[in-house]
Amino acid sequence: MAQGMKRLGTPIAALLGVALIGLIATSWLINRDALRRAVEAQIRDVTGLELSVAGAIDISILPASYISFHDVGLKGGGTSDPALHVDVLTANLRLLPLLLQRFEIADLMLLRPHIHVSLKPDGESNWTPFIQTIARTMKPGAENQVSFSEIRIQDGVLNYEDVATHATEKLEDIDLSLAWPSISRSFAATGQFDWRGERVDGSISFADFVAALSGERSGLKARIASAPLKLAFDGSVANRTSPMMEGTLTIDSPSLRNALRWTGQPQPGSGGFGRFALKARANVVGASIALTNVNVELDGNAAEGVMTYANNGRQTLQATLAADTLDFTPYISTFRLLASGARDWNRQLFDLNGLSSTDLDMRLSAARLTVGPSKLGRTAIGANLRNGTLALSVGEAQVYGGIAKGSFGIARSDTVADVRAQFQFTDVDLQACASELFGINKLSGRGNINVSLVASGSSPFGLAQSLDGTATVVGHDGAISGFNAEQLLKRLERRPLSGGGNFRNGSTPYDNLTISVKFADGIATAENIRVEGPSAKITLAGTASVPTREYDMKGVASLNTSSGFELPFVVQGPWDDPLIFPDPESLIRRSPASAPLLDMLKDRKGGDAVRSAIERITGTGGKRPAPEGSPTAENGKDGAKSN
Repeated sequence: MAQGMKRLGTPIAALLGVALIGLIATSWLINRDALRRAVEAQIRDVTGLELSVAGAIDISILPASYISFHDVGLKGGGTSDPALHVDVLTANLRLLPLLLQRFEIADLMLLRPHIHVSLKPDGESNWTPFIQTIARTMKPGAENQVSFSEIRIQDGVLNYEDVATHATEKLEDIDLSLAWPSISRSFAATGQFDWRGERVDGSISFADFVAALSGERSGLKARIASAPLKLAFDGSVANRTSPMMEGTLTIDSPSLRNALRWTGQPQPGSGGFGRFALKARANVVGASIALTNVNVELDGNAAEGVMTYANNGRQTLQATLAADTLDFTPYISTFRLLASGARDWNRQLFDLNGLSSTDLDMRLSAARLTVGPSKLGRTAIGANLRNGTLALSVGEAQVYGGIAKGSFGIARSDTVADVRAQFQFTDVDLQACASELFGINKLSGRGNINVSLVASGSSPFGLAQSLDGTATVVGHDGAISGFNAEQLLKRLERRPLSGGGNFRNGSTPYDNLTISVKFADGIATAENIRVEGPSAKITLAGTASVPTREYDMKGVASLNTSSGFELPFVVQGPWDDPLIFPDPESLIRRSPASAPLLDMLKDRKGGDAVRSAIERITGTGGKRPAPEGSPTAENGKDGAKSN
């Protein structure tokens, strides 16, 4: 066997020697001008681009066979400016044809290319001739069919401009490998590039590259992966009259807000829009995308349905989605009507920029919905945003143990928000509803609430100052906490001057409750407030300031007895903890022994002494300074001097 290997090795060594001698001879005998012309012709035939070489030309046969052009510009289609400028363009040559003095390019290497893409108003670009040439030369049966196995791009830069919209983009540090189909009809490109400060990994492949270049239908797979966003598409593409794509679209992002910021899209509001995932069947026609079989997740909320998106000068999103459970808390978490830890309205200015960038038409239904502290049952919501005006409609929502319907609208005027709200609550828990909507926690029972309000302002405080509209409440079988009207009336009926006492304990039950309020410039005027209970009834009149959140009201409470005892009273102070106390003058008049003292008050002489006595009896007054010149005042002065 050893002798056989020796006999076989001798001719092999001789053959290699001959090949080596041939390569050396070729390197000496090669026609360098012919090589350059052949390489330039092949690049022109394949790409349709003319080479303009301003630098040196390096030719090597051993140990590697290549030709390198320095400072190269490539242009085509009659354009004067090069569409591609390369610092060094290297064409690696096929070895065997080279031994036969035939010059064939195996692959191309582009070092530091500067690629310029300009999209014209008619939809074509400065690269259209290049694409047409590629499609023509790669068609089966084409004359002088030439191709490369691979094109590599290293440290490249791409500048894109849209002449019609004046939009520009720049990709830097491009490292790509383009698998150029010489035998197979497929095409693939993989690599990395920098865009807007993020490193992006990408890949794209066409099942039939010739069909894709010709605008015919071809299979397409594309993937983009970066820190803010991951996107994948698997389907088909065509471009007969306009770009069309159909297939499965998958999008994933740890923060939709950051992804929108990175892609230059407007960011909605200031809360939520974190973790985002979408998978759907996509149908793309031009700048419009229709999504079916949508499964979307945002901030832990998952929904299914259909969506469409269009960008024809203005972005428009339409969607119809259904979900089991939705939580809107993240989107209102940064919006506070009241200042943190205070009773005052929030004075922070609204951010209304999100209302002017996108048009929205959405239908959303959920079995359970959470909005801050509110828990809603089955809910149907419609949202429409157009030309800076937002309109929300609630078709029906199970809330506070009842049903709610209504609408809410915001129109932007510079930095001012014009707000309109109309809601109807039917058979709801009044305590939960009034506490969450109006900050009133003294009312319980069940009933109906109708609200129609308009306001205009640049902050919640501004809205409170300009509030206009009406509100009505019709309740039954509840109570008003803070005082027991029956107990108080019976005690004061027996002993009108029994002292101030504590009038802020207990509660007043009622069978029927009617409240009718009119708002004008932030002041709520009680037009009709009646409380009818089993043993007492109450009527109220007065005003409540919305900006200061305070009551200034007077009322009359009466017993449902044969005596018909009536007691005027006053309600003053903050909404969440008002003061409720009886009218002192009415108590004095109810007392036979003290009523004559009121007449003495008209007499200036001794009036102060009578008033002081009344205040000690009723416990409603404090110390008052003695009039100037009175004995009490003089004694006070003498005492001060003696000290």
